[in-house]
Amino acid sequence: MAKGLQGCCWTMLLLLCAIQELGAWAVHTAAEGPDLGQPGDPTLLAGGRVKRGWVWNQFFVVEEYTGTEPLYVGKIHSDSDEGDGSIKYTISGEGAGTIFLIDEITGDIHATERLDREQKTFYTLRAQARDRQTDQLLEPESEFIIKVQDINDSEPRFLEGPYIGSVAELSPIGTSVMQVMASDADDPTYGSSARIVYSVLEGEQHFTVDSKTGVIRTAVADLDRETQDRYEVVIRATDMAGQLGGLSGSTTVTIVVTDVNDNPPRFPQKMYQFSIVETAPVGTAIGRVKAEDSDVGENTDMTYQMKDEEGVEMFKVTTDSNTQEAVITVQKPLDYESKKVHTVVVEALNKFVDPRFVDLGTFRDQTIVRVSVLDVDEPPEFWPPSNTMEVQEDAHVGSIVGVVTALDPDTANHPVRYAIDRSTDTERIFDIDANTGAIVTGKVLDRETAGWHNITVLAMEADNHSQVSRASLRIRILDVNDNPPELATPYEAAVCEDAKPGQLIQTISVVDRDEPQGGHRFYFTLAPEATNNHHFSLLDVKDNTAAVHTQRVGFNRQEQDVYLLPILVVDSGPPALSSTGTLTIRVCGCDSTGAIQSCNSTAYAMSATLSPGALIALLVCILILVVLVLLILTLKRHHKSHLTSEDDEDMRDNVIKYNDEGGGEQDTEAYDMSALRSLYDFSEIKGGDGGGGPGEGGNPASERHALPQWVQSPDLDFSVFRDYICRKVEQADEDLSVPPYDSFQTYAFEGSDSPVPSLSSINTWSSGSEQDFSYLGGWGPRFRQLAALYAGRRGEEDSEES
Repeated sequence: MAKGLQGCCWTMLLLLCAIQELGAWAVHTAAEGPDLGQPGDPTLLAGGRVKRGWVWNQFFVVEEYTGTEPLYVGKIHSDSDEGDGSIKYTISGEGAGTIFLIDEITGDIHATERLDREQKTFYTLRAQARDRQTDQLLEPESEFIIKVQDINDSEPRFLEGPYIGSVAELSPIGTSVMQVMASDADDPTYGSSARIVYSVLEGEQHFTVDSKTGVIRTAVADLDRETQDRYEVVIRATDMAGQLGGLSGSTTVTIVVTDVNDNPPRFPQKMYQFSIVETAPVGTAIGRVKAEDSDVGENTDMTYQMKDEEGVEMFKVTTDSNTQEAVITVQKPLDYESKKVHTVVVEALNKFVDPRFVDLGTFRDQTIVRVSVLDVDEPPEFWPPSNTMEVQEDAHVGSIVGVVTALDPDTANHPVRYAIDRSTDTERIFDIDANTGAIVTGKVLDRETAGWHNITVLAMEADNHSQVSRASLRIRILDVNDNPPELATPYEAAVCEDAKPGQLIQTISVVDRDEPQGGHRFYFTLAPEATNNHHFSLLDVKDNTAAVHTQRVGFNRQEQDVYLLPILVVDSGPPALSSTGTLTIRVCGCDSTGAIQSCNSTAYAMSATLSPGALIALLVCILILVVLVLLILTLKRHHKSHLTSEDDEDMRDNVIKYNDEGGGEQDTEAYDMSALRSLYDFSEIKGGDGGGGPGEGGNPASERHALPQWVQSPDLDFSVFRDYICRKVEQADEDLSVPPYDSFQTYAFEGSDSPVPSLSSINTWSSGSEQDFSYLGGWGPRFRQLAALYAGRRGEEDSEES
């Protein structure tokens, strides 16, 4: 800018009351840095003095001015101004013309509005010096700033409130709780308007605050949540570093004292009493006790336990996690006659113990629980509780199997009566003496039929049968040798025709339904009737089996194809029992290796000719044939149902189209008229019964032309029309499933060259016809509406004529 002035420059004076008291402001060139004169610049005068163009600095104006006159800000002045008023000064920019006004002649700038530094800290404007006559710039436009000078007009404010902090009870002095911070809108770089200090207004007995940082700390070490669980502390923030005249603001801080486990559990009572009946089953709850704890949350969680041997044996204590109560339950059956009162000790202890407060004492407490057992009338008890008896299967009816004993556990010791639950002994195999409990046989026993019997014996008080006990009794039937041994199966053997002597043809084993304690031992011999047998021999192998061998060379099945060999089997008793079984031996043809080829038995032939593979193939063929037959039947049924559905669909289509009104006589596309006309044969009208009319003996077209004649004519005979409708009514009444197509067919065709202009009922309404339609009322309910329509129409015509 200094280069652009070229000798034409003007001076800006800074006039501020406060600054004038301190002295004159230094002046600078209009442009900073590069705008200062450089060596060799013509603006540099001799001796290094710089030639000034603009002489100016920042303007300052105090905020919140409350005077009645505009506040003087400063003056701008050009060196070329000779004071004759030829130069006009103007300003532009932020607030120019509204907030800031300039005297065009003197260059004085005034502020006309009250300024607030917290809203805007400075304003940027531009100054011009113009020739008043030509309005041309005498010097380049220059920019300057008006700064708003701060005063202490804003108090500190806590913007992050409300504040809520917490501290654990019994915390040491100086424990940090939280930090609060206030802000001041004043200028922190100017004076002490924004320098804040903190102090406690309320709650200083328990808490302090750091004056610079705003950190709140505990002032005492005995904060007790159980005494007071929250504090309201008022913190004040003051600016001007707390000096006199500073502004201040305050906030309320809520400090919550959190719990620690510093209180042990305590039972409200030193003894609790409960009662329970002696018949209470194991697991029955007797009662609940609870130890109180002043703490909260998990610090109140506790466990309970029994502290004496009797309590551990007879009762069980558990903790209800929801209520923190001790639940005492029965762990072993109680007996009033054995012990009437049980005294146990229950202990409560905290689940979570804070080691910092162990020195405060033991965190546990004990109480005494007294349980009284109540006497009830109990059913008898079986003694001893043996549930197995034995009896020989050959025991006579009435033999004693055993004796059961039951006693009344009550002090009264009532007499006991016995019985058998017949649902467990429906055949009444056993009986019991009601007074002694002796069980006897009621029927003959058979171990081979049933080796064990399970019955239920009932014991009840003699004078109170509702007190019943039940005991399951198992009776084992002991075996006696009463069944002879028998061949295990009906043995059949085969021998080759070329068999050699001594060849093994069959091994024989037997079965015996008896079960002797020492095990079975069987003896095999040929029956006496086989003593003359010279074909086969029998060898007792001594392991409860016998072997049959050939005794001769070769057999001829043409001479004898089957041999029956009787075998006698004897058991070891006692007493020894025997039976005779027969071994069937067939003579067969064999190949060179000894494999049987054929016998005189059909079974052998079938087994030799029909293999398992052939059987599987035969079953597969039968299955395929069954599937084919089912498939053919399904296709035929589907085809038949498809044809039926198509016929039904056609009929439904005709009925639906019949219900439509249509587009009139010229609408030949809406319906298939040929299908409708073909439903009934018009030849019936033509053949008729001979009862004539004008159409008698004529062609069908002429008859159809004569039917819809509704206008009055002296030559028209309605008998044809009446006969035709009557005939159709009879047909409709005979087949109720057929819709009345005739009504549509009658009015669907007018005929050719008809003298009647229209078939509409509108014409007949005004025709004045003398035809009597009262006979329509006798046609039945199907034509009731038609009869009412014509009868009503006839009545109106008569009234008009009258």
